[in-house]
Amino acid sequence: MTTPDPTPRPTWDTQSLPEGEDKARMVQSMFDAIAPRYDLVNRVMTFRLDVRWRKRAVKDLQLAPGSLVLDLAAGTGDLCIDLRREKLQPIAMDLSFGMLSADRSNAPRAQADILRLPVPDHSVDGIICGFALRNLVDLPTFFAECARTIKPGGRVALLDVGVPHSRLIRFGNKIYFGKVVPRIGALLSDGPAYRYLPRSVAYLPERHELLKMLQTAGFADATHTQLSGGLTQLMVGTRNP
Repeated sequence: MTTPDPTPRPTWDTQSLPEGEDKARMVQSMFDAIAPRYDLVNRVMTFRLDVRWRKRAVKDLQLAPGSLVLDLAAGTGDLCIDLRREKLQPIAMDLSFGMLSADRSNAPRAQADILRLPVPDHSVDGIICGFALRNLVDLPTFFAECARTIKPGGRVALLDVGVPHSRLIRFGNKIYFGKVVPRIGALLSDGPAYRYLPRSVAYLPERHELLKMLQTAGFADATHTQLSGGLTQLMVGTRNP
């Protein structure tokens, strides 16, 4: 007779949005589960726009060839591939071992909590992060870690989903990501995960608040840009001297 495991298992099949450590455990478990088909679902649900968004983020880093760049919440390595194409040196870090196991970039990689980066102060030329801000428990801490690890004059580029300015685009986006994306996710991967992910945009502060946090952390020239009508947002900035 086996003894039941008393540890509660995180679930993403819920209408509530978890906070704190519950959120961190759930996010890690969820991305472990959806890693095998993550790239396929991304391409289908964004009509391959995600490829364009990532290339824009890499371009806006504006770093010299050979620069060392941390790809945080690296997933399966899409951004690492794009970084290498621009002659940059990526290192992938992600909390999800499942995602790192599915990495296609062959870049050096490590399982790590990106709120506590295992790298020395001012040791990298840049940081890039794609579509993970809403999955973090503490955004000010994350921005502070970026500032701690990037050399003065280094660059950061942060991508995530956005909320379009246009009411029409916002309405269409709400219908598509609230109704269609979960069905795509259920068909190709994990239904509950792709019901949760569209709702997780609620974790993100308003764009002006995000920008203020990044500037306060040590990127005084940080800017915010809406991509594809606001479906995605990109923040870039230079580490203060």
